[in-house]
Amino acid sequence: MTMHNTLGPVDIAVSGMRAQGRHMEVISSNIANARTADTGQGQPYRRLETIFRAPTEGISDVEVEQVVPDQSAMERVYDPGHPKADASGYITMPNVHLPVEMMNLTIASRSYQANAAILKRYQRMVETTLELLR
Repeated sequence: MTMHNTLGPVDIAVSGMRAQGRHMEVISSNIANARTADTGQGQPYRRLETIFRAPTEGISDVEVEQVVPDQSAMERVYDPGHPKADASGYITMPNVHLPVEMMNLTIASRSYQANAAILKRYQRMVETTLELLR
């Protein structure tokens, strides 16, 4: 006998909210560290990216598979008065671009809100069904 895991709308919406919540935490970390030239190990902060995955084929939940460092080039800024400046007066700054992070935050927030709206609609549907059964 084959058992398959069928997820309902509540499971899918909750998994989406969890994944987008984690994604917003990662984006918040990027924003908070956008100007961190030294993380305490002599290197600037490196932007983090959230990798999502759906564990099964078809309609399923979503999860954060991993959070990985963005390998794009770091930004070089001319600031000769900065204590981290090299002989040419440049410092290496994080590869975080605030407009991109704000756009990503807006998308993640709206995705979270969409999943919350699904839960509210589902709750209203259940309440209406219970009312009809009384």
